[in-house]
Amino acid sequence: MTANNAHEIIRLEFSSAFEMLDFVQIVGDHVIRDVGLDEDSQHWVSVSIRECVINAIKHGNRNDASKRVFVEFATATLGSWSELTIRVRDQGEGFDPEEIADPLAPENLLKGSGRGIFLIRSFMDDVELRRVPEGGMEIRMVKRVEAAADAADSTPPA
Repeated sequence: MTANNAHEIIRLEFSSAFEMLDFVQIVGDHVIRDVGLDEDSQHWVSVSIRECVINAIKHGNRNDASKRVFVEFATATLGSWSELTIRVRDQGEGFDPEEIADPLAPENLLKGSGRGIFLIRSFMDDVELRRVPEGGMEIRMVKRVEAAADAADSTPPA
């Protein structure tokens, strides 16, 4: 992406099947590379995408293959900054994001699950979870990257 205000959107829709993870991963990795993230950031954004899709299939849609998962990758170039926004939505019952247990609380430290959203929040620049009017939950994740030439002089867009 080299032009100012350049935008690209890729939308995926698929059944709740874990076999679809590799397809989402291939598309996601392609988009992530094009945004210009370094290798370490590419890895962690990829982990975040995978975790969100697994959560949508397993927890949101409860492995119901008749329910769909929706993934959207949107890229934008804003001045010297590129921004990648990823949305993952399921068709499940939803939950209250405020009720997510703190994985760092002593009673949760030894639990084998419950760290996904915590990790996603640490990898991404912005994360929002919400119930959507059409039913289900949506997670919106944003990762920003600055063009190398202007890195010292800019602040990220709000």
